Amino acid sequence: MNASDTPPHAMPGDAPDLGLHDPLAESFPASAEGRALFWIAVAFSVFQIATAAHLIDLPSQIVRVVHVGFLMLLGFPLLALIRGRPRAVRLLFWACGALGAAIAFYQWWEFVPLLMRAGDPLARDIWVGVAAIALVFAATWVVMGPALPIIAGLFLAYALFGQHLPSPLNHRGYDLSQVIDHMAYGTEGIYGIPTYVSSSYIFLFILFGAFLEKAGMIRLFTDVSMGLVGHRQGGPAKVAVLSSAMMGTISGSGVANVVTTGQFTIPLMKRFGYKSAFAGGVEATSSMGGQLMPPVMGAVAFIMAETLGVDYVEIVKAALIPAILYFAGAFWMVHLEAGRLGLKGLARADLPSPRAALREGWHLILPLGVLVWLLFSGYTPLFAGTVGLALTVMLILGASAVLGLPAGTLRLLFWIGLGLIAAAFFQFGIWIVATAVLLLIAGNLFVDGGRQTLVICRDALADGAKTALPVGIACALVGIVIGTMTLTGAANTFGQFIVGVGETSMFLSLVLTMITCLVLGMGIPTIPNYIITSSIAGPALLELGVPLIVSHMFVFYFGILADLTPPVALACFAAAPIARENALKISLQAIKIAAAGFVIPFMAVYAPEIMLQSGGALSEAIGLAPAVAFIVAKVVLAIGLWGAAVIGWLGRPLVLWERALAVLAAGALVAAAPMTDAAGLALAGLFALTLWRRAGRLA
Repeated sequence: MNASDTPPHAMPGDAPDLGLHDPLAESFPASAEGRALFWIAVAFSVFQIATAAHLIDLPSQIVRVVHVGFLMLLGFPLLALIRGRPRAVRLLFWACGALGAAIAFYQWWEFVPLLMRAGDPLARDIWVGVAAIALVFAATWVVMGPALPIIAGLFLAYALFGQHLPSPLNHRGYDLSQVIDHMAYGTEGIYGIPTYVSSSYIFLFILFGAFLEKAGMIRLFTDVSMGLVGHRQGGPAKVAVLSSAMMGTISGSGVANVVTTGQFTIPLMKRFGYKSAFAGGVEATSSMGGQLMPPVMGAVAFIMAETLGVDYVEIVKAALIPAILYFAGAFWMVHLEAGRLGLKGLARADLPSPRAALREGWHLILPLGVLVWLLFSGYTPLFAGTVGLALTVMLILGASAVLGLPAGTLRLLFWIGLGLIAAAFFQFGIWIVATAVLLLIAGNLFVDGGRQTLVICRDALADGAKTALPVGIACALVGIVIGTMTLTGAANTFGQFIVGVGETSMFLSLVLTMITCLVLGMGIPTIPNYIITSSIAGPALLELGVPLIVSHMFVFYFGILADLTPPVALACFAAAPIARENALKISLQAIKIAAAGFVIPFMAVYAPEIMLQSGGALSEAIGLAPAVAFIVAKVVLAIGLWGAAVIGWLGRPLVLWERALAVLAAGALVAAAPMTDAAGLALAGLFALTLWRRAGRLA
């Protein structure tokens, strides 16, 4: 099937202005400036693909500085143009972008001399470094608002003036040249690990998602979801949960999921009787959960793997069961709400066939399947992402080029040949795939619809670069925070406080870490939230005996859930204009629906088996597999009880004391201790008995 023939689902006629919550959500403006920025974005993506695939081999430091240079060159003028700023402001932003590109060129040109004079910078190095840091601060402020620049500014001020604070908050003191050299050069500041991950894994997987979306993956996910659960009780809301979960396998961006799947699912839920706040809450909860869903989790997962020095597949394994439980909880909540409101499913006759959707779009699943296989076979995310992206491009171009051949044997031979070329990548490297892509591009110039397919691929390159802007800029600025940590050792002070609290109560240490995540999440995205909190709290939790992956996943979870919690709930603000409802009301519903997400991280600390980590008391007593099975069963029961208590319905309305009993049973099951498990199971049995007896009386 030609990728260009894949129509999107019809969007509501009164679809909102997405720029309200995502300043880069609009298309490139149709003007000379817009076209110039469009081609800069395409060049940005081509550079990133060429370096990731090793078509161009450059030192990692140069890739990072060019990456940040492109972010400045594209980000400043694009935002000014989209927001309709006056000509003078647009010229100023173009100048800022050009300065960012010039700084990247300076660091590339002076790469070896800068290495030779590391620790003893020249005066011009200091000036260039000051300009680089100032531009990153300004770009983040323009794109994301003041919260993250203020936080990073406080850390930078601490590096410059922290020696004047009283003990134990002070440090030995560092002069301006030392701070600038540390922050603006090398791999500790703005070009640190977050920028490295942004310039490699994150950008590549964003492009992977952009190409799959252009090829029709959103429609495939939605059609399959509609066909599987659309006819069941509360079908439209279950479609939102399921399609967002599937969308999360390729996107890993919560707000992006809201504004893509939400444009279709939120109006659908409202039409079938769900209140606006609940519909928005379902979509926000499900979309944020996309960052938890393997294989392509949120960008944080790649940063976590790099920070911890573990294979990405280990992060995926740790996240798999919690992600399934998160979506199971959301699914259960919408099922109960539909029962309470008496909402039935959609008519089967009006729903697409999931089998037909898979027959038509099965080829789109191949890159995702290959990606999962490569990750679980031990290949790096960079390699797996490169292969996945190359295979996606070959499928899109091949699906169009094959239309120029007669139907039948020739088309079959074409696909067999293309498959053999893709497999040859493992033996002969990227150049054979690059050659095949160039031949497919040439072939598409001479078949009907081929040029339109090439336009789709070109647009995916530009859209991918634009989508990567907020992530990349945040990664650059959060390097200031990490740079301050490594320069001054500031993490030790807060970490010692958490350890001190933990010696008295591990639970209080976890609550303190959770609050830190949620408070930081009021103003900054998940990536800097995770980096800041894990840098401070991660080592402290490790010292208290929490496994390393579990402590970082704890921070990761609450960094995501911060986008659902008021007063600043980014995912809920994204859903608000679509649902036409107050974002705070949506946020309150989202917290209710995402209850499992708040509980699972705490359970993982006390029972790490839920993240497939050994070392817990239960796994040592009975083995890992039985321990995992028992804990998962316990969590499922707790989620079921919690949902019934919150919604107040389980086949019939529940009275207040029944809901209280369900809450007590769920709470006891959450704690990982034999006595609480026994109490929770007893209370759950009592709850079931009361339901059965009341049902008998009503009958």
